[in-house]
Amino acid sequence: MIQEVLMAAVGAAAAVAVYAGAAARVVKQYERGVVFRFGRLVDRERQPGFQMIVPLVDRLHKVNMQIVTMPVPAQEGITRDNVTVRVDAVVYFKVVDAADALVRVEDYKFAVSQMAQTSLRSIIGKSDLDDLLSNREKLNQGLELMLDSPAMGWGVAIDRVEIKDVSLPETMKRSMARQAEADRERRARVINADAELQASKKLAEAARQMEDTPSALQLRLLQTVMAVSAEKNSTLVLPIPVELLRFLERAGGGPEPAAAASAAAHPDADRPEPSRPEASLPDAALHPEPSRPDAALHPEPVPPAVPPPHSDAYLKGVAHAKEAVEDLAGASVEPTPREDEEA
Repeated sequence: MIQEVLMAAVGAAAAVAVYAGAAARVVKQYERGVVFRFGRLVDRERQPGFQMIVPLVDRLHKVNMQIVTMPVPAQEGITRDNVTVRVDAVVYFKVVDAADALVRVEDYKFAVSQMAQTSLRSIIGKSDLDDLLSNREKLNQGLELMLDSPAMGWGVAIDRVEIKDVSLPETMKRSMARQAEADRERRARVINADAELQASKKLAEAARQMEDTPSALQLRLLQTVMAVSAEKNSTLVLPIPVELLRFLERAGGGPEPAAAASAAAHPDADRPEPSRPEASLPDAALHPEPSRPDAALHPEPVPPAVPPPHSDAYLKGVAHAKEAVEDLAGASVEPTPREDEEA
């Protein structure tokens, strides 16, 4: 009798264990449980943890509530400005209502994928190429709105939509490269012209300043000579400007600057021209008197023309200029006369 009771107890315990094993379910933290009893939806969702259902009566479906990252295949389309492009995107979504995700749509992932592809094609046809390349934030928001409206009825919420890549034809890439190169060339030329304009204004201002202060031009000349001589050149050619003589004449109160410049530019201008025999002969030689038959053979000598004397300031300025040239370029070396010339 005792043995039969023990056997019954063991059998009942085994039956309870089998029933508990068939009825026990574990729902993870990122999941929600949806129970169908005889094919009908039970209103209450099963929360994460240990859950019990009626074996052979209830069916528990677990729905993942995590954010799903779904790549959208590349879609080829023609933009509003008639450019053929290939665009792919990424959709981030999650399930907010587990019951609707199971009841209202057969496969919510496939539905979201197809809706994303059609919406992406629609966005390509409504947008320009410049918008696809530079204004992606606005297009992403438009895609999100187009997907979120039908997805809410499926218990799915669109978290974010991103356009990942825009592929252009090779001819369009070359055209855009030429356009960018031409635009940069235009900007470089404008900048160069602006720099030339500013430099010309500064040079004009410097010229006016040097015109008011002639000594500044001489200082600038000496600075240039020092800069050139610092390059270790073996030969230094230093021209003497006419303005230097003008400055020295103004400082010494000599003749007019125009006359000094003419004298410096043409040093042989003050030399007397060789007189012709007819011009040097007196009237008596041209028309000899009858009382003097030898007048034509022995004319009277005419003294040569004497150049006008230079002022002391001019001579002093020329001497100073020669000394400056000798200090900068070295003393000039006179050629040694040959023996035949000495003879």
